[in-house]
Amino acid sequence: MANKLQNSGAYGVGLKTAYAKTLKTFLVCVVCLVFTAASAQANLDSILYDFHHRPNRVLVASHRATHLRYPENSLAAMRESIRIGVDVIETDVRETKDGVLVCMHDEKIDRTTTGKGKVTDLTYAGLQKYFLLFNGKPTLEKIPTFKEVLALVKGKIMLDIDYKEEGDRAAATTTKMLRQMNMEKQCLFFLYDYKDAAAFYTLDKHLQFMIRTHNKEEVDSVLHMSAAVPAIHGDDDFYTDSLMAVIRHSGKRVWMNALGKYDDMERANKGAGFDAMLQMKQTNVIQTDLPEDLLIYLRAKGLHR
Repeated sequence: MANKLQNSGAYGVGLKTAYAKTLKTFLVCVVCLVFTAASAQANLDSILYDFHHRPNRVLVASHRATHLRYPENSLAAMRESIRIGVDVIETDVRETKDGVLVCMHDEKIDRTTTGKGKVTDLTYAGLQKYFLLFNGKPTLEKIPTFKEVLALVKGKIMLDIDYKEEGDRAAATTTKMLRQMNMEKQCLFFLYDYKDAAAFYTLDKHLQFMIRTHNKEEVDSVLHMSAAVPAIHGDDDFYTDSLMAVIRHSGKRVWMNALGKYDDMERANKGAGFDAMLQMKQTNVIQTDLPEDLLIYLRAKGLHR
């Protein structure tokens, strides 16, 4: 009997010790999660402060996320963008046959996945049968939904939504998601025509737009819009320091692309492409396929935090 009691006592002590260790591990995990979330939010707060209040800092937008390491528009590529300190992730939004919003640049999935067909002709369940490609080879990544992307970036990084759809259903769904997740302040709604902004503005007056302009007349029209347009997308074809200075003086950012020409120059001769970009002196957001290289370049010049 004594041995049984001793064993019972030892078992009780062991159980308490195991419970204490489990509780300690749980609490450490909770603290780590809270710390990680707080750090991510602090990073977004820094990005938003720079975006709105520090025009001399040049922000980096990662085109289709960091897709030189992971499949374009994949969750993995977006996590990498967040990890390296990018300010804005650019992604493309399309609607499936059954009304699910997904992130896919091309009208067809042929180039970027193991499947074939138009996004609009396929259901979301159908899309999930296929895998995203990287350098032409299948990966374990699937086409993400827009909702999954929002959940990933919420509180961490700005998102540039390159909206590819035209139907009312997709517009209503997109704006509703942003509103429900309270993410309007960290997102830019990219439009190719400033005239399209009015319809979206009626759906959600808290949306922020980034609008592509093609000449001085369009810039003037955007500057007089009632909707929030904190950034205007310029173009080499009509860029002048004087016109872009007007945009800067209005409190808006000048967004320019390094895609193609300048990124190619950078690949051929390190520093050359980004040096050329900064010759357009009013530029203070640069979208690139080389986000990590651009971050290193800008930080070396004291132009990025």
